[in-house]
Amino acid sequence: MTALVASLGRVVLDVMYALGHHAYFFADLLRNLPAAMRRPFLVVAQVHAIGNRSLVIILASGMAVGFVLALQMYYALAKYGAAESLGLVVNLSLVRELGPVVTALLFAGRAGTSLTAEIGLMKAGEQIAAMEMMAINPKSRVLAPRFLGGIVSMPILAILFSAVGILGAYVVAVLLIGVDAGNFWSIMQSGVDVQRDVGNGIVKSMVFGVICTFVALYQGYETEATPEGVAHATTRTVVIASLAVLCMDFILTALMFTTH
Repeated sequence: MTALVASLGRVVLDVMYALGHHAYFFADLLRNLPAAMRRPFLVVAQVHAIGNRSLVIILASGMAVGFVLALQMYYALAKYGAAESLGLVVNLSLVRELGPVVTALLFAGRAGTSLTAEIGLMKAGEQIAAMEMMAINPKSRVLAPRFLGGIVSMPILAILFSAVGILGAYVVAVLLIGVDAGNFWSIMQSGVDVQRDVGNGIVKSMVFGVICTFVALYQGYETEATPEGVAHATTRTVVIASLAVLCMDFILTALMFTTH
């Protein structure tokens, strides 16, 4: 019994230490954001590196999700004579949930692993240590611009994902199945609230951008300076960021939509 209590105590202490270390790292990162904002060219370069290079996978996935969502929803709604509401259902599904969540998961797998590997290789190559030797704060010069770049890129990518998904649903529903185009667009426009639906979706994507980018930077900065350490860090980035996004999505959805 004593050994069980001691083991449980060690686990609790390890968890508390990890949470404290993450919180300290996040606070330190926030303190360095003003310095990064004074050098906007670094942030713009990271928005291009993180966001522009993720466009292909985001657009292709958005189109595919729109195709499948239109097909599935049409056959489900047609059973109850509500096929004319297809545009509304697709739009709400994308802007509220699928757009922010799927974009965040793809972001974690594409841009998150890239950030982790980049920072980890800089640490393994002793570039981080060299900056510290030259009295350059690596969190201000390296991490903060990437953090801002991820936060800016995520909402833009989520908006593009939802827009392309709606376009894909239009192609399947109107051009292939034969749903009336007027009903598709008019019911969508009348049933979607810009502030509640689109606005909350953008807020979600910004929160997911903070989570995914922070996890990627933390795992890269705190990894062991070995090839094996970098490989394990990239794997942890995808797993931790994906689980955190899914958990936070439930919390945000409960706060945003169940109170109305």
